[in-house]
Amino acid sequence: MMDEQTPGVESNFNEDADNHNDFEDRIPHLGLEFNSDNDAFSFYNNYAFTMGFSVRKDFCNRNNKTGEVTLRKYVCCKEGFRAPDQRDYKTKIPQAETRTGCDAHMSIRLDREKAKYAVYSFNATHNHDLQNDENAHMLPSHRNISAAQAYEVDLADDSGIRLKSAHEFMGRQAGGMGNLGYAQQDHKNYLRSKRQTNLEYGEAGAILDYFEKQTLENPSFYCAVQLDIEEKITNIFWADAKMIIDYSHFGDVLSFDTTYRTNKEYRPLAVFTGFNHHRETIIFGAALLYDETATSFEWLFNTFFTAMSDKRPETIFTDQDAAMAKAIPLVMPETYHRICMWHMRQNAMKHVGYLYKEDDSEFAEYLHAFINDILEEDEFLSAWDAMVSKYDHEGNNWIQLTFQVREKWAKAYVKSTFCAGSKTTQLSESLNADIRHYLKSDLDLAQFFKHFEREVDNKRYNELKAEYNLRQKLPRKKMNTPMLTQAGEVYTSKVFEKFQAEYEVYQAAYIEDRINEGLPTSEYTVAILGQPKTYKVLGNRSEQTVSYSCCKFEAVGILCSHALKVLDVMDTKLILERYILKRWTQDAKAGIVKDFKGQCEEASALVASYMNEMFEKVEDILKNKRDMDEYTNEGQDSPHEAPLENFVAVQPKGLKKKQAPRKGNKRPKSWTEKQGKKKKGGSAEVVPNEESFLGPAMAREVVQDVEKYEAPAWMNLEEIEFMRNSSYSNFM
Repeated sequence: MMDEQTPGVESNFNEDADNHNDFEDRIPHLGLEFNSDNDAFSFYNNYAFTMGFSVRKDFCNRNNKTGEVTLRKYVCCKEGFRAPDQRDYKTKIPQAETRTGCDAHMSIRLDREKAKYAVYSFNATHNHDLQNDENAHMLPSHRNISAAQAYEVDLADDSGIRLKSAHEFMGRQAGGMGNLGYAQQDHKNYLRSKRQTNLEYGEAGAILDYFEKQTLENPSFYCAVQLDIEEKITNIFWADAKMIIDYSHFGDVLSFDTTYRTNKEYRPLAVFTGFNHHRETIIFGAALLYDETATSFEWLFNTFFTAMSDKRPETIFTDQDAAMAKAIPLVMPETYHRICMWHMRQNAMKHVGYLYKEDDSEFAEYLHAFINDILEEDEFLSAWDAMVSKYDHEGNNWIQLTFQVREKWAKAYVKSTFCAGSKTTQLSESLNADIRHYLKSDLDLAQFFKHFEREVDNKRYNELKAEYNLRQKLPRKKMNTPMLTQAGEVYTSKVFEKFQAEYEVYQAAYIEDRINEGLPTSEYTVAILGQPKTYKVLGNRSEQTVSYSCCKFEAVGILCSHALKVLDVMDTKLILERYILKRWTQDAKAGIVKDFKGQCEEASALVASYMNEMFEKVEDILKNKRDMDEYTNEGQDSPHEAPLENFVAVQPKGLKKKQAPRKGNKRPKSWTEKQGKKKKGGSAEVVPNEESFLGPAMAREVVQDVEKYEAPAWMNLEEIEFMRNSSYSNFM
């Protein structure tokens, strides 16, 4: 009697048989059929990975009429020999030879009856050593970046992670470099190819492609480009919907500054910044300039205010730049122009720095008093004359020029102008320092816009964190009084801390003298314990108003300790509504705002409406896409061939290259100095002016043609619908 076979033995036998059959199915053999030549390549490449060699596509025969593949041969990567190069004699360290004349291959042929490809030739013999399993992933044909991996590579690059760190992180995520599927060089090549693709139509095309995408995502995105006499892009300005909304709420104080070498064209980056109600830095707009002439600044300021519905700030801070000083009164005559105190001190160190080095010099104290302490004009003039006489500086040019612009920096003149508590362009300077972490001087414009968005997003996230803390954390009150309780409920956290600091000083304040007390308007002399200086405060008991010499409410927007003392004398225990500035309150962003198209909406719903409008535009484009060919220009294979035609009537030749500085007194002429010159070989030309930027000229032409139902020769229906419905028709 035969013993029963052990179940486990039978199972192992069947398992080995199945594995053997699977292995045979993965080995090429004559007659093996595939649905496509791509399937054949994938099969042979998988086989090569198992064996330890790499595959290369050799010859391919196609049908001349249909383009269908009829014959295809796949060979080992070591097939053949490297052909000699006529430049080899110039190569000091030639690359190592890799080919050995290996004849391993697999050839397929199309079977028309079956509509399949069959293997008709196969050679599995190699004349070289094969790679082991640990090194197989390094073979060229097995290194491939998948779509999911490409997304991660793009995400890491957009986040500013260095290539080596990003590749190491992804390798660890995959469980080892061998499981990643590509090498670090492939990572580098992918990013380089992506940048080359982005710049396929030049930097001018990259700019317009970026602007087009932003406009489709947000119809309220505003962009402007100025062309020079040679039809090249010189100055570029842009602002998105969030910047426009922020400016409508907090555009009362503007800080403007330019930073050099933010990209490889050495173009100054000009950024408009300000304070929000959390005293966080916000960005209102940005520009890449060709030069820093008064004409360029005039164009930039006009363009900025066009985007901001022609709203001018109360105060603008800049450095001591002569070109800015010339352009500002031309564009915003009612705006108070103030000079950055930090730049002023730096200029003082540069021009009269020897005074700071003298042991007995009081020049720094004089300068500090002029900027922070002296409140009256007569006192300022007397102190200035005393300083000039003491240091014998009647003929110093910088001293004279600084005195001529005293209305832009001296406390006696600027004390009553609103500045949101700022005295310098510190907003711009801190932003510039942050931008340096994201931007490099060798970035092209496509990369520049991507990394500039990172800094904008970072600043906006700071605002979100401030909003979270405002709702999550209670204000830290040092005293439990009705006025501080009210301030904690009304003001944001940062502003409340500043108000509480004034409230603490008010506790040490006392009335030194009273004049006309009992009358409707009384005058008080307020002093602070331990401080020699006194302040005059007028109080109207019937109207519950105060006016005082330091003018802190007019300049900063919160009451000072002297005013709080007089209000307490008048039995006022709460902050009067007239002394609560909305821009510092928790509800500062509530209300109605207007974009440059004249649309008025609540700020909380404005962004949502822009997104709905964008979806409607996309639906219109898709709906009319069938009729596009009627309006498409003959021979135009790609909309990128004329990237600027959606914006301006003249095709630009590219980006105006920044000229390198020259030694000596002579400097290269800017495009503004060449406006009167004509191009050689032609009688007509376009001379740039205030209107030569994205929008007006083209918008008028397009709208007129659309109204007549006559499309311009260069436009297709998609572009007409875009211009007709989008913000560009509102530029006129």
